[in-house]
Amino acid sequence: MSDLDYDDFLYKKSQIGGMHGFDPIFMPSMAFDFQKSLIEWAVKKGRGATFADCGLGKSLIELSFAQNIVQKTNGNVLLLTPIAVGAQMEKESEKFGIEAKRSRDGKIKGKITITNYEQLHHFDANDFEGIVCDESSILKSFNGKTKHEITMFSRKIKHRLLATATAAPNDFIELGTSSEALGYLGYMDMLSRFFINDQNNCATNKRGRFTEETKWRLKGHAHDHFWRWVTSWGRAVRFPSDLGFSDNGYLLPELIENEVALKDLDRFIPGQLFAMPAVGLKEQRDERKATIQDRCQKAAQLVNNTKDFAVIWCNLNNEGDLLEKLIPDSIQVSGRDTDDQKEEKLVSFSAGKSRVLVIKPKIGAWGLNWQHCNHTVFFPTHSYEQYYQAIHRFWRFGQKRKVNVDMISTDGDINIIANLKRKKLQAEEMFTKLVAEMNNSLAVSNDRTFMKEIEVPSWMK
Repeated sequence: MSDLDYDDFLYKKSQIGGMHGFDPIFMPSMAFDFQKSLIEWAVKKGRGATFADCGLGKSLIELSFAQNIVQKTNGNVLLLTPIAVGAQMEKESEKFGIEAKRSRDGKIKGKITITNYEQLHHFDANDFEGIVCDESSILKSFNGKTKHEITMFSRKIKHRLLATATAAPNDFIELGTSSEALGYLGYMDMLSRFFINDQNNCATNKRGRFTEETKWRLKGHAHDHFWRWVTSWGRAVRFPSDLGFSDNGYLLPELIENEVALKDLDRFIPGQLFAMPAVGLKEQRDERKATIQDRCQKAAQLVNNTKDFAVIWCNLNNEGDLLEKLIPDSIQVSGRDTDDQKEEKLVSFSAGKSRVLVIKPKIGAWGLNWQHCNHTVFFPTHSYEQYYQAIHRFWRFGQKRKVNVDMISTDGDINIIANLKRKKLQAEEMFTKLVAEMNNSLAVSNDRTFMKEIEVPSWMK
């Protein structure tokens, strides 16, 4: 084997190389410098992920990636979005001068077809040269039906782009399933290469099963190698300065997070004589059910005292139904609505036709732009990702006012609030690591030149 062949062998084994695209032939004039940099990288990479924070222009990047594929191959591109984001994406494409049309019936509407994830099964992967997954954190469920469907569909397509804000803190599942959808290391291959099975020390879920999040931990020596591998197929951006550009225009207004603690509530929780912090999922569920009336009345009071727009994020059907009754000019988006009904209500609020929106984070916390609203009320859960995404519907580029977040909690929610704060710190640390490795590793420049000559030990000569 020649030296060059051996270099190629080592490079392929490293799992950090490979450009599968082409030089961009389309670049939108309205794109900022850092966005042009991301578009150029995505098109050259061919199969990559953009972990760009909310409001940094992922829609423009996604549409520009798709337009490059169209102009290079004259083929079709499928752009997948959450429910109701498709209408927003179509309007964005018109603003950017890129032709992209929505499809609700499984038919290709043009060179760039926008549809929601629920419609994917109507399409044939052989009809497309490229695929773009907006809010690709939908891939985080390792055993999820949607994740499997997207991965199998994408395998047949040459050019792929995933776009989302930061992955959930320490959520290695999402990174692994994203890599698999892009055609790099599979989820299980990632675990065996970089992780240790920590099953004996991990927690269990409510059914007594080991949870994927706590079952695996990074090998001690693999931390740098793991993040270097992630940044070989992904770009992480919180601010333009993460890519070496100016943050001018991207400094957000103040975010005011208010902890609205309801103390000494008169309610009965089975097995308790006094109000105590809820421990475990069962106690936390009991706490939520026992305090529905008090929490919803407080939320209604907070939004009824103003005529401005507001969004209340609830978790239970009973919460949503009660809030809708307590707030006369509100609309609720619930799981029992059809996809068309959900979209109609979300579009109504986005257009400013409805003042107060009541919704669960798992339905509407991803992808939508609500800069016209600067007040939200949140009932906390353990999901920092849901909280992060929910408040970033408002606190994003284009917001001109201070954003007020009222987090309503009870005596039993102390552990949940503490867990959210811990996850926030973890998320910040993870993103810092991603950005640092992105800017420092060889993967950024894709430089394969080995500058240092290796000396062979005398005993081997």
